[in-house]
Amino acid sequence: MDIRIDPVDIAVDADQVSGTLLAPATALPGVLFVHGWGGSQEHDLGRARIAAGLGCVCLTFDLRGHERTSAQWETVSRAQNLADLVAAYDWLAARPEVDPDAIAVVGISYGGYLAALLTALRPVRWLALRSPALYKDEGWELAKRRLHEDPDLPAFRRRRADWQDNRALRACHGFTGDVLLVEAEHDQTVPHTVGENYAAAFARARSLTKRRIAGADHAFSGKPEQKAYTEVLVGWLTEMVRGARERAAGERVEERKRARRAGTG
Repeated sequence: MDIRIDPVDIAVDADQVSGTLLAPATALPGVLFVHGWGGSQEHDLGRARIAAGLGCVCLTFDLRGHERTSAQWETVSRAQNLADLVAAYDWLAARPEVDPDAIAVVGISYGGYLAALLTALRPVRWLALRSPALYKDEGWELAKRRLHEDPDLPAFRRRRADWQDNRALRACHGFTGDVLLVEAEHDQTVPHTVGENYAAAFARARSLTKRRIAGADHAFSGKPEQKAYTEVLVGWLTEMVRGARERAAGERVEERKRARRAGTG
């Protein structure tokens, strides 16, 4: 994220006074939203509208197997859905109005799992995961629906897992950006242990913010819980984007000072 800093002259009476204009560069932060299994981009549009109001370029999309491509529900694999996410990321990052070094990815449940995997494939600055799911590495090319036929999956999600033992957790361990990890208090699908495994894997993150939404189930079906999650997410995004802009402005000001001291500015 960059900040423009330009010297200006301001006319006053018959004279001029000198000033310095600081303004955001033309490229804006991007936010990519990834819905969960059985969801759709419609679930994210409200939050995307708020994030757009913060000065971000937002993209929501439907994973294959959902909405217009629902005929693929029974056959689509994790590999295909990860390819969907990579394609959406690349499309957003290539937009001329988007700063490719300032992209946030917001994932819910299965979308959070895919978002974690994405960080090993593409540069992500900010990562927000709500109740991120966790799956075994085996059966990567199988239809995603078949993964839930594994009778050990619920027990697997209740077990402690080291970051070395799972592809998604390995990606998290390599992530060095900022993380928001949101948990539902009454989540029967993604138990608390999964969140702990993710949190432990983010050992190298620049920052890790953890929040538990009281009264929420996995789907955040209650409106108060949805509102609480939106407030947490928007507050965190605001802090991240504003902080990045303030740091960039501070760096440009210091560069200007050094140039003036050296007699080149």
